[in-house]
This record gives sequence, C-alpha cells and structure tokens, in this order.
Amino acid sequence: MDLDRITDISAAATAADGAEPLDEAIWLALRHAAPGVVVHVEDSGFSLLYDAELAVVVTPDRRGDGVGGRLVAEALAGVEGPVRAWSHGGHPAAAVLAARHGFARVRDLWVMRRPTDLPLSARRELPGITIRSYRDDDAAEIIRVNAAAFAHHPEQGAMDANNLATRMAEPWFDPAGLLVATEGGRVLGFHWTKQHSPELGEVYVVGIDPAAQGKGLGKALTLAGLDHLAGIGVESVLLYVEADNAPALAVYSGLGFTHADADTHVMYAR
Repeated sequence: MDLDRITDISAAATAADGAEPLDEAIWLALRHAAPGVVVHVEDSGFSLLYDAELAVVVTPDRRGDGVGGRLVAEALAGVEGPVRAWSHGGHPAAAVLAARHGFARVRDLWVMRRPTDLPLSARRELPGITIRSYRDDDAAEIIRVNAAAFAHHPEQGAMDANNLATRMAEPWFDPAGLLVATEGGRVLGFHWTKQHSPELGEVYVVGIDPAAQGKGLGKALTLAGLDHLAGIGVESVLLYVEADNAPALAVYSGLGFTHADADTHVMYAR
C-alpha cells in the first residue's frame, strides 16, 4: 500500500474541493494497517474498501475521464452485501457516480462553524455536577457513556478500548481538552475537543449518558469545551451534526454555529 501516494492524492483533492475526501476512521485504518483494508492505487487516483465503506478519490486533473467510474466498478467487483460511501462536501460528480452504481442518498451530515470571538452565554452551574479534564481512570466510563449515548450511531457508537487508545495516541490528543462531567464519582457525559491547527478547533464528540439527559449537561459541556478552545487561541470552531437532529441543531444554532450548503457531507448506500 502506497500511503504516501494516497496522502498526496487526498491533499490534491482537498485543495480542489475544499473538503478532505477521507474521514478519520479510514485514515486511522490506513496508518495502523488495520486488517481488511483493500486498496488500489494508481497515478490517476485510488479506491479503498474498509468495513463496508467505499472511498474513491480521483486526481483533479483526471476528473471527467471516466476514472472514477472505473475505480468504483473495480472496487465493487465481487462484493456482496451492503456498502456505504461518503461524499465529503456533497460533490455533484459523486451523486452521478452513486446513481450509476445503484447507491441511494441515505444520510446528510452538516459541518457547522463559529468564530471564537463571538460572545458566549454565561455558563450555568449544575448543582452536584463537576466538569473537569480527563484522567486515566476515566477510560472505562468514557467508553460506557459513549456506547450508551451513540447506541444507534454507525461510527461513533462502536468505540472500544483499543479504538479509544488509538485516538488518544494521535498527535492532536490533549487530556485537558477532554472534559468530563461527573456526579458522585460517576461520569454523566463528556466533551472531547480537538485542535486541528493553531487557528482551528473542533467540538469532536459530545456524549451524554441517556440516564442523565434533561440536566442541561449537553449545553454545559459544549460551553466548557468552547471556553477551552478559545483559551488555547483557536480562531474558529467546527462541529459535525446529523442534518435531521433538530434538538442538536437548535442547541448549536443558539451557541452561534452556522451551516453553509458547501459544508454538507452526504452518505450513499446500496
């Protein structure tokens, strides 16, 4: 597997499209040589199939030459069962390829953004609840809360101890940026922030134990994370949210996050 070539092609596509073509889960699988990754790399692009997820990336100078369709057909030859594929940024060519190969649009994921110089509402104290930074002995509780909070989420809900350790081994991980809400020693929720660059931060994951919902934890943890990101000097913050998650959209809109049409990721499945 030519990881350097995959990185170069992905960087060229990002520069042309304004969105990275591969998600974090696929990059982790590539960098850690996860079993089951099937990759075909050539000068004009590459195809990748991992955990029933298809990714096809074509170099900008070869688009419109039929390369994408050929890579899709080759990657799916002999593949049975469900397959899904993301179009990060909702590229029109991806919609054409999806229809041609029997994929239907099944999910929209929004990217929302806010500048850190936009004033935040005051943080409301929650009686009996403490929000603090992550400690090593929180790992099992983070996994438990995450599994409960994202039981129906196809990517995030599957996080186990190995996946958590892999994420924490990434260069960007900062324990101070993983905020944990506790009550009587029990973890009720967490907000994992991420710093992409000196200028850009992310509301990476906000997970609330379903048994603790209704306490205002989601907003309190989000505000705490935004305060942390502003404190380390980032200029803007992004987050990902399901386009049909009306309660979350209401919370994030109320905190000053906005969405642009170009910031929509589309999942296709067949």
